[in-house]
Amino acid sequence: MASALRFSSVSRHYGEVRAVAGIDLDVAEGEFFAMLGPSGSGKTTCLRLAAGFEQPTEGEIFILGQRADGVPPWRRAINTVFQDYALFPHMSILDNVAYGLMVKGVDKPTRIRAAMQALELVKLGGYGDRKTAQLSGGQRQRVALARALVNKPSVLLLDEPLGALDLKLREAMQEELKALQKELGITFVLVTHDQSEALSMADRVAVFNAGQIVQIGAPEDLYRQPKTRFVADFVGSANLLPPMLTEQLNGQRRWASLRPEQISLGEQDGKLSLAATLSSASFLGAMRRIAVRVGNDVLLHADLPAAISLPPQGSTVTLSFDPQVLNMLEDAV
Repeated sequence: MASALRFSSVSRHYGEVRAVAGIDLDVAEGEFFAMLGPSGSGKTTCLRLAAGFEQPTEGEIFILGQRADGVPPWRRAINTVFQDYALFPHMSILDNVAYGLMVKGVDKPTRIRAAMQALELVKLGGYGDRKTAQLSGGQRQRVALARALVNKPSVLLLDEPLGALDLKLREAMQEELKALQKELGITFVLVTHDQSEALSMADRVAVFNAGQIVQIGAPEDLYRQPKTRFVADFVGSANLLPPMLTEQLNGQRRWASLRPEQISLGEQDGKLSLAATLSSASFLGAMRRIAVRVGNDVLLHADLPAAISLPPQGSTVTLSFDPQVLNMLEDAV
């Protein structure tokens, strides 16, 4: 499959600070790709490099196979949806959406027709005469999407687009964005620090840390088979087992990760087991999360059915899990 966006050994330095350090990245046409990482990890700098708002210190950027570094933003087949939406409050919704086409010199009847079609696409048909102050947060986010899509970009960059929304609306918009991307077939590149957004929407996810990509893969692969302690801890909730404990379980003196939902209580045939002391239990609706201590130093969590009966705090319990779910990590001992 052809590349929509490719970084080849791309770095971006600000004096002594290496915001991006030798990134290699290949996003396929029609892919929903996510850049995931904490603040300062380099993901937003990569978005700005792709959009043309920044230029690389080293390396090359290609969009649809064409060299893009040095090309100004308005000459790239890319549009960006920003976290704050950057809408014009004095303009109507229709004029906001049509603005980019007006700047390009598209005649008024054509741009109005295209803007109305874009609003229909994001389920805001009939809202064209309103002002941004009359819309909810979710509706303003849709307007920002329509304004980007009306330019028919080959690649749409999404910079923390759901960060300002409340939880339920954010979850609903995750589903809508994914469905819209499939309908349009446009390459979406999402930048986020929210792992639930990345896992729920993206076809593939690149996990960033300290200016580098530490792992790329499908969401399920990243969740079930993280390569490092950082990825295991950042993508979902994970127990990190130190080498001495892992050696007791399977003879390998290496760091390992184990997801809380992969653990059950009670000794079971064919499963690995650990004796632990119950420290606490929290009710989380559909499940209970317990904290247990193995020895003096290792604190683990397990997600159990909410209806399970637990012994008193301080009791000794047995944790069990399948040997194959114990994921061995690449970190040095």
